[in-house]
Parts: sequence; C-alpha cells; structure tokens
Amino acid sequence: MATTENSQSFTPRWYAIRTITGHEKRVKNFLETEIAENHLEHKIRQVLIPEEKVFELKAGKKKVKYKNFFPGYVLVEAILDKEIQNFISRAPSVLKMVGDQKNEAVALRDDEVKRILGRISESDTKEKIDMQFEKGDFVKVISGPFVNFNGTIDEINLERMKVKVMVSIFGRKTPIELDFAQIEKEK
Repeated sequence: MATTENSQSFTPRWYAIRTITGHEKRVKNFLETEIAENHLEHKIRQVLIPEEKVFELKAGKKKVKYKNFFPGYVLVEAILDKEIQNFISRAPSVLKMVGDQKNEAVALRDDEVKRILGRISESDTKEKIDMQFEKGDFVKVISGPFVNFNGTIDEINLERMKVKVMVSIFGRKTPIELDFAQIEKEK
C-alpha cells in the first residue's frame, strides 16, 4: 500500500485553488512568474483559469471575450507536496486550496477534470453568445428594414442566434425574426 501512495505522489494531479473573485488572472500570472523564477516547472506543470470563449454583441458588432465559468477558482496541475502547497497558499489573493475537513488539499476527480478541460476546448470550436437578452425584454431594432422599431422579445433561438420580437406595425402586434446583432436592449 505504501508503494501505491508513493508512486501517486510523483504523478501530477489537478487541484483547485480558491482565490478572491476577480483576481484569478493576477494569481495565475503571479504563480507562473514565481514557478519560472524558482525553477518549479518539474512540480507545477500548468496553471489554468477555467474560462470559455464567448461572443458579446455590442452596438451590432460581435466581440470576443473570455468568461470564467468558475469565478474565484484557478486550477493547477502539480505534484503536490508540502513545499508546493505552501508555495501556492502564500500567493497574493489566494484564499486556500480546495480540500477536506482537515484542510488538506484534495485532487480533482478525473471525470471533473475531463469535463472542465472539455468545456474549455469546446469553446474554441463552438461559437457561444454571451446573451444579455431574455424573453419579455423591451428592445430596439438597430439595423435592417425595421430600424428604430421597438418591441418585446417573444422567443429566443440560441442555436440560430435569432429572436422573435413583437413590434407594433399599423397598430397591430406583429412578430419579426431578427439576428441578435440587429437589436439592443432599451434602457
């Protein structure tokens, strides 16, 4: 049994680090810099922020941004010993490593790691819109034949990136189908 534990201690595993929300990039940058300066690459393989690429629509233009899907967490693939655990815990904006009741860091399960890494790589191949629209929102049409019309969102089709908006044409509520980029929320 001792040999199994000993051999596992030299295998890098994924661990979650709890950080101050909004400081994930700061923690990642600090750790990567310190790992290089202290020559710890053999013990800490990579530091990762669990984020996905999303497209945001502003003023009718599509902009790429990265959205953290686990705010307040940074993942690290490491051979975790006391030295590395203390090194990570002392980093600015790090609250603690996710662990058990005894406050000992616990490695993420393989299925959790696969799911997180799969979601990250999926965002590179699949377009995802950071949608700020909901059914019932009052919107203004900003392009196309119905420019300057106002209405409410009746349906949202995420796959086609279209909405059905109920606008008043000649005093009657009429549904029109528009792209996400053709509308903006009324204030």
